[in-house]
Amino acid sequence: MSLAQQLTALRSCSPLSSSRLSKPFAPRQTHKRTLLPIVASVAISNAQTKERLKLKELFEEAYERCRTAPMEGVSFTVEDFNSALDKYDFDSEIGTKVKGTVFCTDSNGALVDITAKSSAYLPLQEACVHRIKHVEDAGIVPGLREEFVIIGENEADDSLILSLRTVQYDLAWERCRQLQAEDVVVKGKIVGANKGGVVAVVEGLRGFVPFSQISSKSTAEELLEKELPLKFVEVDEEQSRLILSNRKAMADSQAQLGIGSVVTGSVQSLKPYGAFIDIGGINGLLHVSQISHDRVADISTVLQPGDTLKVMILSHDRERGRVSLSTKKLEPTPGDMIRNPKLVFEKAEEMAQTFRQRIAQAEAMARADMLRFQPESGLTLNSDGILGPLTSDLPAEGLDLSEVPPAEE
Repeated sequence: MSLAQQLTALRSCSPLSSSRLSKPFAPRQTHKRTLLPIVASVAISNAQTKERLKLKELFEEAYERCRTAPMEGVSFTVEDFNSALDKYDFDSEIGTKVKGTVFCTDSNGALVDITAKSSAYLPLQEACVHRIKHVEDAGIVPGLREEFVIIGENEADDSLILSLRTVQYDLAWERCRQLQAEDVVVKGKIVGANKGGVVAVVEGLRGFVPFSQISSKSTAEELLEKELPLKFVEVDEEQSRLILSNRKAMADSQAQLGIGSVVTGSVQSLKPYGAFIDIGGINGLLHVSQISHDRVADISTVLQPGDTLKVMILSHDRERGRVSLSTKKLEPTPGDMIRNPKLVFEKAEEMAQTFRQRIAQAEAMARADMLRFQPESGLTLNSDGILGPLTSDLPAEGLDLSEVPPAEE
């Protein structure tokens, strides 16, 4: 282009305004700010891609090594592994007892480590000889080490099925045999009934108590969920026969009741002629005439069913299982059982001791009277009322009992 043409072009351009000329030119920064995040993102993406490629190469190398030479660089061979398993293997036959440690529980049972090739499982119904809702109710928690019995195998995963109930069942029978040999009284809870008797649970086992072996006249419905004192009549594990007797247990308890002893009981029922008192599983009769020295017209004004009180044993018929009781003999003063029964119970042992002393005095006098008429027996009564041989300080003809006062009631 010639110089004349350039000048002509400059003349044709529009003049710049003053506002545009007053502001300095500044390049736009928007493009630069947008470009920086894009560059950073590309860098991160490249780093992740490199990491993925590196992992991929490692995986491919490991896969190839496992495929071609899986045992290369490993000193523990497959033969060594099988040998170790055989070393710790055990007899997994049904009925075999094994030691195991519980390591996990759930609502249906527990997983048990028995150091075997396969796992072992303890179902809920095999966890205890008693009926439970969860294995933890029987104390089965992770970390518990116990002896189990193998009772089966789950074909789906070759796991063994264990039982604690079987072990406890055998121990319960052994315990019952021991208690029978020692003639011990045990407590049994009545859980069922049939035409011939009731079913009681003892040591986790169900035993049968015939109605003929129950001392009370209670019905089966009245006995349900109650505990009765029982003795073993027959313990036969092979026949699964466990026969119990409440009558034998009650007779044993009654044999320990001494005349004049004070026992605590509860009122079971009221009758016009007296009150029946339960004294540790034995029903005794507190006759209306033995409640107080004062006349009792209405027993319900003195006693109510459920009341707890102290009574004294007057007599008991072991053959018939009848026990006669008294609170009258425990009154410090006549009528206290009606006016202040609390005082009667507080002084019960003291008043019973006085009663026993009177009985002993009466028996001593009876023996002395016998000796007065039989001096040839060579026996006499000392000052303590004890029968013994004649001594030098006593006359040969016996004691003079003419001045002995009669025993008071």
